[in-house]
Amino acid sequence: MIVQKTPLQGLLIIELRRFGDDRGWFMESYNRERYAEAGLNEEFVQDNLSFSERGVLRGLHFQNPSAQGKLVSVIDGEVFDVAVDLRQDSPTFKQWYGVLLSGDNRRQFYVPPGFAHGFVVTGEYAYFHYKCTDLYNPDAERSVRWDDPELDIDWPVDEPVLSAKDAQAPLLADVPEDALF
Repeated sequence: MIVQKTPLQGLLIIELRRFGDDRGWFMESYNRERYAEAGLNEEFVQDNLSFSERGVLRGLHFQNPSAQGKLVSVIDGEVFDVAVDLRQDSPTFKQWYGVLLSGDNRRQFYVPPGFAHGFVVTGEYAYFHYKCTDLYNPDAERSVRWDDPELDIDWPVDEPVLSAKDAQAPLLADVPEDALF
C-alpha cells in the first residue's frame, strides 16, 4: 500500500497492491491496522455502493452536522473524483483536488470531514464504493453546485447527467456560512 499526500491537508490517495497468478488476483481493500500505521485512524461505520453510467455526475455533497469522512474507490469502471475544502479556517479553503479512480488503477481517495465530494463517470460505467466515518443523515445533507464558477473545477465533461437535486444545488456563495466547517 502506497499513501500519497495531496496539496489539500487530509486528502490522501492510496494505491493498493494486487497479487495475481493464472487463477486471477487478490487485493486487500481495507485493513484497519495497516491504515492506522499509515496515519488513517478513522472508524468507518457505513459502506455504500453506487452504479452510474458514462456522464453521470454525483455531487458536490457534504453533511453538516454529522460530517462524513469517506474512503472511496471504484470497483469496476472509471470516474474523475473531486473533493473541495469547505473548512473556513483552512489555508486551502475553497480549493479542489481531483483524481482518476478506476478498477484498473486500484486507487482509493480519502476525503476527510470538512470537504464536499463528487464524481463524474468517465468510463462506460462505474461501480463506486464509499466507506464512511458517520452515518447518512438526510437532515444534515447539503450540496454545492458542480459548476460553481468560484470553484472553477476542471470537470472532464461539459453536459453531465445530473439529479434534479444536484442541478438545483446552490453556489458556494449562497451556502450559509454556518453550514460550512
